[in-house]
Amino acid sequence: MKFTYGWLQQHLDTDATLDTILGALNAIGLEVEGVENPGEKLAAFRVARVLSAERHPQADKLQVLSVDAGDGPLQVVCGAPNARAGLVGVFGMPGATVPANGMVLKVAAIRGVESNGMMCSTRELELGEDHEGIIELPDDAPVGTPFPAYAGLDDPVIDVSVTPNRQDCMGVRGIARDLAAAGYGTLKPLAVPVVAGEGDGPDVQVEDEAGCPAFYAQAVRGLTNGESPDWMRKRLNAIGQKPISTLVDITNYVMFDLGRPLHVYDLAKLNGGLVARTAQPGESVGALNGKTYTLAGGETVIADDAAVHDIGGIMGGEHSGVSETTTDVLIECAYFTPEAIARTGQKLALTSDARTRFERGVDPAFLDQGLAIATHYVLQLCGGTASGVTKAGSPPVAPRTITHQPERVATLGGLDVAEDRQRDILERLGFTVGDGWQVTVPSWRRDIDGTADLVEEVIRIEGLDKVPSTPLDRPAGVAVPTATAEQKLERRIRRAAAARGLAEAITWSFIAEDEAAPFGGGAWEVVNPIANDMRIMRPSLLPGLLSAAGRNLKRGQSSVKLFEIGRRYLADAERMTLGIVFAGERSPRGWRGGRAQGFDAFDAKGELLALLEAAGAPVGNLQVMEAPGDVYHPGQSATLRLGPKTVLASFGVLHPTLARAFDLPAGTVAAELYLDALPAKRGGGAMRGAYAPPALQAVTRDFAFVVADGVTGDQLVRAVRGADKAAIVDARLFDVFAGAGVEPGHKSLAIEVTLQPGAKSFTDAELKAVSDKIVAAATKIGGNLRA
Repeated sequence: MKFTYGWLQQHLDTDATLDTILGALNAIGLEVEGVENPGEKLAAFRVARVLSAERHPQADKLQVLSVDAGDGPLQVVCGAPNARAGLVGVFGMPGATVPANGMVLKVAAIRGVESNGMMCSTRELELGEDHEGIIELPDDAPVGTPFPAYAGLDDPVIDVSVTPNRQDCMGVRGIARDLAAAGYGTLKPLAVPVVAGEGDGPDVQVEDEAGCPAFYAQAVRGLTNGESPDWMRKRLNAIGQKPISTLVDITNYVMFDLGRPLHVYDLAKLNGGLVARTAQPGESVGALNGKTYTLAGGETVIADDAAVHDIGGIMGGEHSGVSETTTDVLIECAYFTPEAIARTGQKLALTSDARTRFERGVDPAFLDQGLAIATHYVLQLCGGTASGVTKAGSPPVAPRTITHQPERVATLGGLDVAEDRQRDILERLGFTVGDGWQVTVPSWRRDIDGTADLVEEVIRIEGLDKVPSTPLDRPAGVAVPTATAEQKLERRIRRAAAARGLAEAITWSFIAEDEAAPFGGGAWEVVNPIANDMRIMRPSLLPGLLSAAGRNLKRGQSSVKLFEIGRRYLADAERMTLGIVFAGERSPRGWRGGRAQGFDAFDAKGELLALLEAAGAPVGNLQVMEAPGDVYHPGQSATLRLGPKTVLASFGVLHPTLARAFDLPAGTVAAELYLDALPAKRGGGAMRGAYAPPALQAVTRDFAFVVADGVTGDQLVRAVRGADKAAIVDARLFDVFAGAGVEPGHKSLAIEVTLQPGAKSFTDAELKAVSDKIVAAATKIGGNLRA
């Protein structure tokens, strides 16, 4: 919500400085997001008069001007067609920066003639789009005056963040009311004019009482729609609203000034009366943003006998909008149900300033006053004759009364506030405090629902900074741990992943439907998504990580190693999961390794094994099995399992089709570790047993077996490890060979076996017996000891 300091003072009688007002806004819960003084960038520009204009000796389209900016004549070369002697305009001195293009003005020769600055156009100063000539000011404009001061552009623009529950602060007057309640001035009375209408009011009706309970309207005929007055255009420009015409500017001004959205129809473009009704399926409306919206049915619309002209409370129709030729108008001041506005806006993915206010809830008791103020502006600025007022339907204005408990300000809010002070704060905010602390809620405070809300209002205005910091009572002794086993597991794995050089990412739980499709599709869909491409609850963590990896690569990162711990949302439950993505270069090019090396599936496998070990999983018992599905590259992916059914993790090179879909390079590696599938720790003491290293040195023996190509290294290692569980403590694959000396269709796998003696060293006979068991175990899976 933007407004200027001067605009605020139209409602608030205050002598507080700008800095004081900014501090007060933050203190009462209206966070200041920024302050900008539009006059600062124009501080070096002055009002100047052209004393003479002569033809440039070297260019037909240029003139040599003598310009007085208050310090005597200066020579300026100008190409504007309207430059002439006697013209008063805006002059940029040498050293000034032109806002439109950032050019710093300096003394320079243009076609051989020295020029000391520049006479400026509207576009160059970012005050409009006109670039046909230089700015022309009134003849009596004071020469030498800084242009921002003359034009009223030195009024600071304040931008505040209004929380969704504070619908009353979506207008300047509501913000002024809060500041007045906090003691930073006095709220000025709102002048509501009495408009004497002639004849009957326009024909309007309400059929959709659920979506539009009240529709008030008044017509004005015989008006002239031109340019709005300078003061109104300056305020709208200051907050980023482009002035369009007097009628449109009036509706925008009243909306930002008083928080009351309005709409104006050109009566000549309507066929019959207007009715607020629900849309029929397939009806369409061309909106003021130039887009056509097809309605599904059930949306609240404003229509005449021929067509839909307004998406009720969100955006008007282009066909019935006003123009410079408009002479007769119908002014709409309606109340739309917030819930209906929110549903329609989400369904159509359509936002507007009007929707922002209606879906928060505008003041239902302000229809008469809002319509009178708007009609008065139209009559005052456009002329014409007003009709009577038509009131269709009735707004929900039933009074709401809450019993306030003053003592709860201390017990709930933590601050002692005298009862007289509490009453004063509530009354300043517009509440009516009756006997027995029966508090009537003002019509513009839809968010107030109970005693706790009243406590919040008192504390907010009194000052949250006054609430003392009081430590909670702490019981004696050592605090009892509260983290669950699952939380502790997440912490261990998160720390382990970070310690291994992976960067943690936090991505959205909502993804697009096409992103979820390769992972089996989403089982759950968000009814009211924050965006159309964020409707599906993710079935995997990989889509978000893949998108994040792509963004990093596009921004110049050569190597991306990301992980995330979060939930997958499956049909049966939410599953806690760790996702990993490696993209780009594993190692950069260098004199030792030559070209840069990319990642492969074994990088992901290594990370998974390390993290599983950190989690306490029985890594030695894991089996490597094929990874089903279309996510990974066939032959370059696998799963880690405890038995054939318990899948702990999947990993591999991303399928080329999926990599292209996420605009990632070929060879991108991904993995998922399913934390909910990890076996629970067996019960036992909290203390870890003392470390007792073996008394005797371990013995290693190497074996090479020729096996068929279909036998995996994991199968052989597991077979060897199980040959003698008492003596064999480890076995690992260290070489794979296929070629000369090995028959086609076979390969040689070399295994290093570690044997650990117990009470005494192995004898030669014992070592031979273990070796025979190893050879026998390998023979069972088709392996032959290589000579």
